[in-house]
Amino acid sequence: MSFEFTLTKMQTELSNPVQYYLISDINFLNINQLLNKQVVFEHIGYQCLNCEMEKKIFRQGFCYDCFYKSPLAGDWIMKPELSTAHLGIEDRDLEYEKKVQLQPHIVYFSLSSELKVGVTRKTQIPYRWIDQGAVQALPIAEVPNRYLAGITEVALKNHFSDKTNFRKMLQNEIPEINLAEERDKIREFLPAEILPFYEATQSDITQINYPVLQYPTKVSSLNLEVNPIYQGKIVGIKGQYLIFEDQTVFNVRTYEGYKVNISIL
Repeated sequence: MSFEFTLTKMQTELSNPVQYYLISDINFLNINQLLNKQVVFEHIGYQCLNCEMEKKIFRQGFCYDCFYKSPLAGDWIMKPELSTAHLGIEDRDLEYEKKVQLQPHIVYFSLSSELKVGVTRKTQIPYRWIDQGAVQALPIAEVPNRYLAGITEVALKNHFSDKTNFRKMLQNEIPEINLAEERDKIREFLPAEILPFYEATQSDITQINYPVLQYPTKVSSLNLEVNPIYQGKIVGIKGQYLIFEDQTVFNVRTYEGYKVNISIL
């Protein structure tokens, strides 16, 4: 049995454990059902997620031209403190930027490889936490736009990491940290305009369990450019990674826009 996909990040459902899906216009695959099965990945081409042309992917699923022109790839996406829609200032497409930036955002603590601070739209909870492989997450503050979330994250990055160590996350090397206690310590680090939102945000810790049968002790990343055909047994799914029995891992999100054929043996 085989399926052809232009890869996009796996869609997820918060359950125990998390359910993972690859979805395209014509195909639908529950990845959890592939656990303990041999699969073959074959890289067969590219398709830009923006213009849909069969052009080589440059970054984030976009071809070179779209990466530098599309509002979906603006700098404010990776650096929310650069958001300007609240000022009526356009980066690439003000209408799109207002739609995305001027909505509730969550600043949060998560525990994936260590304590991490992050930002996401409220509508992306809990999917953002799942995508980064967090086992626990706790909102710090809910704010009305992306800019306020961004400046809060910048202030907290002086004291907490904003990155996930993907190797430790995949090896399940996670320290024991009380997120609620850490949240209670940060008031003095916050910008003054954020304090009312911080004080008003009360949430419980979200626990996340992943479908992993075997964690790798040594991580080797699959590179489709170097190895366009790969066969292995899937033994886990965590974050946006597939974990194979031979300790190879495959980051689906890294290869957004890559066309692949997936065969189940």
